[in-house]
Amino acid sequence: MTAPAEHGTSRRESNARKRQSRRPSRLGTPAGVTPKPDRVTEEDAGFPGLLARVWRTAGQAPDLGTALEVLLTLDGHVPAEVQLGGLRTADSAALAVVAGLTWQDDTVARAEAAPVDPEARTAFLGEVGLTAGGRVVVRVPSQAPLATQHKLVAGVLRMPWTEQHLQAYHREVARARERFAESAADSRAWLAAQGAEGRDALLAQLTEAAQRTAPFILYMDDKQYTNFRDTNTVTGKTLWPGHPDCALSSLVGLPLELWSDHDVLMVVGISLLIRSAGFGRIEEANGSQLTLDNVARLLERTRRNYNEALGAERIPALAEASVAELMALAAALSANRPEVMRTVQLYREIHGALIHKVEKVAAPYGEVATALDRAATDRLTAALPLVGDSLAELRLAPDADASWLARPHGGFDTGLEAVVYEAVAASTAVLKADFSMSRGLRSLPELIAALRGEQWDEITTWPITRFFCCVVPAQEAKRHFGDSVAALADTAWAMSSRMQYNSWHFIAGNLPRTAAVLDRDHFVPPTIPDIAHFSDQHHHGHVNNLVRFTIRSPHAVQLVGRSFNGFMDLRVLRCAGTPFTEQEMLVGHQISAFIARLTGQAAVLAEQGEQFEVTSFDSGWHWQAITGTPVSAAQATRATDH
Repeated sequence: MTAPAEHGTSRRESNARKRQSRRPSRLGTPAGVTPKPDRVTEEDAGFPGLLARVWRTAGQAPDLGTALEVLLTLDGHVPAEVQLGGLRTADSAALAVVAGLTWQDDTVARAEAAPVDPEARTAFLGEVGLTAGGRVVVRVPSQAPLATQHKLVAGVLRMPWTEQHLQAYHREVARARERFAESAADSRAWLAAQGAEGRDALLAQLTEAAQRTAPFILYMDDKQYTNFRDTNTVTGKTLWPGHPDCALSSLVGLPLELWSDHDVLMVVGISLLIRSAGFGRIEEANGSQLTLDNVARLLERTRRNYNEALGAERIPALAEASVAELMALAAALSANRPEVMRTVQLYREIHGALIHKVEKVAAPYGEVATALDRAATDRLTAALPLVGDSLAELRLAPDADASWLARPHGGFDTGLEAVVYEAVAASTAVLKADFSMSRGLRSLPELIAALRGEQWDEITTWPITRFFCCVVPAQEAKRHFGDSVAALADTAWAMSSRMQYNSWHFIAGNLPRTAAVLDRDHFVPPTIPDIAHFSDQHHHGHVNNLVRFTIRSPHAVQLVGRSFNGFMDLRVLRCAGTPFTEQEMLVGHQISAFIARLTGQAAVLAEQGEQFEVTSFDSGWHWQAITGTPVSAAQATRATDH
């Protein structure tokens, strides 16, 4: 099938453009002809380098307890409870007995290890290792050396066991295995009650969740369920729905008695997560063992947060961690979540090293947020025909033309472009970011016409060039890129291109589920903001462009009576330094809400017949805006920079 020509060009012109570089510093030159990349990342850049540093630090620790703390937190990059939740049954029992590491009230507790006679001899010399996937593993009695079981970052740390440790471990692991067997039997009984059709419907839902959700890695002991990087075991980028190698598809139509206990618990566990908040909840279990106890712990934490937000014990606690009780709790969380979202600001905290997400409730605006909000408001009212004392109150000035968003303004072809640019620039300045950016669709009138004509399938064919992203870096950010303004412009454009893809990737998730829409690659659009720590670990673009600390704030826009979730967002990032705070996230979310409101107002103008299009924010625009020189000067500027 031949790809359609880019919007507004002939096929010949479109193909000619595709043969040219779109990098700002190389505009007008053939693509892919440079002898070497401009910037070459280190071979161990990102996650491999982090793991190597973590292992060296652990190896230099004065004692095993300190070394374990380094390994479980990846030297301060993730909370220890994330790693503890990912331990195999035997490994968890071993660390509880020998090192005293256990769960307590949803946090990691360092209790006294099993009492040991100081003169007791070592009865077993175990091992602790760190896998190439960032997982802590333990060699327990009757197991082969870790190096024969896993791909390790380096060697192992030795963990001596006494006879007392062995006895305590035997009791602890027996209790854990008994609990596992009870959970598996309970889950199997619940699945049996669903019937064959009900189980197949669950598997279809889980398969779609894996296809439409960001990467996840879940465990049942050593068995891994993932759509990320390693050999995929569920539907994702490498396994299509129905693929025989997919752990979900392979269960369709299979008699329940032939399902393994691991698969039984996996299906029930993911079903619980989805029932509580949709597909996105799966990412909150990333890196975890998908046991009923771990899922119960996640849901119980959410229950407490929701009840606190609602100011009452609206969602009752579990009487027992049975599947039936957990399903009821998950349904109650889902039923109350809309009111919670209207009452408080939910957001997710992302720990990039293990791509683990935690849903949190933000505190209200404090002094810091109020001051930042005031600074952003002052910048926007000075640059745009708006009035208001806060971001939430910004509105059209009394003497302004209501159609200004569709008219030229401030050097842009439309006021909407001026809004996007000024809001993004304000984010960079006020939040002390290295880069800020916001994405959207170039032609709202064309989308309005397509929606009115119910041209759902046509919309899925639109290329990423129908979308835009405005990126505004701080000039000081060039220090991260060899003090080169050309490299800064190239980096901004790389981010812009990726964000155009994200708009393309989300838009289909808002359309009716026609065959073409379902066939089109897309994710479920995001609905709540997030703060990410150490995002420069896995995603190649994040590693190459030093995307370390971020805020993301997605918002819906109403279009012809249809709510398009994640239609736009604001992203703010720092390449180094300190992570963003919750108060900074709240201000970023208000700036993003302002852009979304005015995008919605522009959409109303389009519905009323106004014709306009966003023409800025392409590669040439980013060169000129960032370097202050015309596109024709790109090559000369690049030569002097390097």
